[in-house]
Order: sequence, then C-alpha cells, then structure tokens
Amino acid sequence: MIDGIKIKKLKVIPDDRGRLMEILRNDDAEFIKFGQVYMTTAFPGIVKAWHYHRLQTDSFTCVHGVICLALYDSRQGSPTYREVNEFTVSLDDPKLIQIPPFVYHGFKCVSNYEAIVVNNVTVPYNHKNPDEYRVDAFDNDIPYDWKR
Repeated sequence: MIDGIKIKKLKVIPDDRGRLMEILRNDDAEFIKFGQVYMTTAFPGIVKAWHYHRLQTDSFTCVHGVICLALYDSRQGSPTYREVNEFTVSLDDPKLIQIPPFVYHGFKCVSNYEAIVVNNVTVPYNHKNPDEYRVDAFDNDIPYDWKR
C-alpha cells in the first residue's frame, strides 16, 4: 500500500425507500479539513488520468457505476516510491480512498454505464492557479496500463 493512502470501508444502508451511505464525517479518522466537495463522471471505457496535487488531499468514492482507481507514488523520499495501487470502487464494494499530495491518481469507468465519483478535497479549486499537475493518461513513465 502506498504510504499515506487511507481506505475507509463504507456501508450502504438499504431500506424500502432506497439507500443511505455516509461518506466522510468530521469525526472520522480520515477527515482532515473541508475544502470543497465535487462530483465528476466518466462514460464507459473513459480514463481520467494522471494528475497530482501539491497542497490538496483527495477523498474519492464512486456512488454510481464502477471505477478502477489507480495511484502512483512519485515521491522520491517515500518508502513506497514508484509503487502502484489499484482499487475497484462501486456501491457493491463501497470505500473512500484518501490520496495525499504528490501521489498521481486517475480512474477509468469499467461499468457499462456512466460512473459518478464524489471527491471531498481539503483545498477548494483555484480557477486562476489550479493545484493540478498533469501527465498524459497513456504517454508517460508511470508503470500502469489502463488498457487491461
């Protein structure tokens, strides 16, 4: 496991009206601070990758569809430098994956329908000076193959 990654197993509570799932609470061990919550989607087979943040910690979960979330540790001083982790996230296997700064991440929709991801970040998005550092999803030196 990449150093600094935290995983919180989530619980979906169904009843005759639908389902409820707590994602992140301010009394959770994974909670750092509130910056912003946003959702993003991906259509089947689409990859949204790779990027990292210098300031922001991400807390990802998938609330519809299925994603393959991949992480790459680019931190030279890290005990897990150059390690890759992969997680499948969906309502059938719900989890919150917390990603610290300087860890590249991205995801692919692996369901046959649109995936919806919710991300709670510690720093709000700065439109004038984004805290996002990107490399191409396929043309890079990260040892991960989205095609598998």
